[in-house]
Amino acid sequence: MTHMHCTHSSFNGRVGAFRQQQLRPQNLRSVTPVTECKESRIGKAPVPIPTGVTVTIKGSHLTVKGPKGQLERTFPDLCDIIQEDNSLKVVKRVFSDPSKNRKAYAQHGLVRSLANGMVVGASEGFAKDLQLIGVGYRGAVAGNKLTMNLGFSHPVEMEIPQDVEVKVTRNTFLNISSYNKESLGDFAAAVRAWRPPEPYKGKGIRYTDEVVRRKEGKRGK
Repeated sequence: MTHMHCTHSSFNGRVGAFRQQQLRPQNLRSVTPVTECKESRIGKAPVPIPTGVTVTIKGSHLTVKGPKGQLERTFPDLCDIIQEDNSLKVVKRVFSDPSKNRKAYAQHGLVRSLANGMVVGASEGFAKDLQLIGVGYRGAVAGNKLTMNLGFSHPVEMEIPQDVEVKVTRNTFLNISSYNKESLGDFAAAVRAWRPPEPYKGKGIRYTDEVVRRKEGKRGK
């Protein structure tokens, strides 16, 4: 019976030779970074221009004029806005710098959404409906001021922006409309912030399509 002896030094030598063979240049694969330019599903969708709306493009500055009003915005130099027939098309630019390509990809859908909001706002406008819920809660519009009684020791007065219109029906329903989507959202949020709906009795100011999660109050023993 023959016994094979392998010393520790000879074993280490074999392992070292095997590692050297693995690290030879012909056994190494070069890795080249690849920047993939994707297309946003929202960004590549065209923005239809309805009848009665005029669009003017000067570089990255977009002006939209329609029956409801006129909107202007300057976009970042990462995407190009092109007018083709009766629609707008947003094309993101391709850069040699991978970081700029990632920013262009991130801005592609946003630029298209903002351009679409400008076209829809100038042609149709936007609206939000709020309801005042509570004993003695009511609202009224006088000139460019909205006055609300919300259970405080004094009425709440808010100045209405020039591009926002407020109508009060049945004393407790507010219809806020504007051709500027951002101004509309900011003003409606500011009105709601005075009395956000509380979860126990549901009192406060809420959007008419808002769902308020109700909580059960503490029961007495």
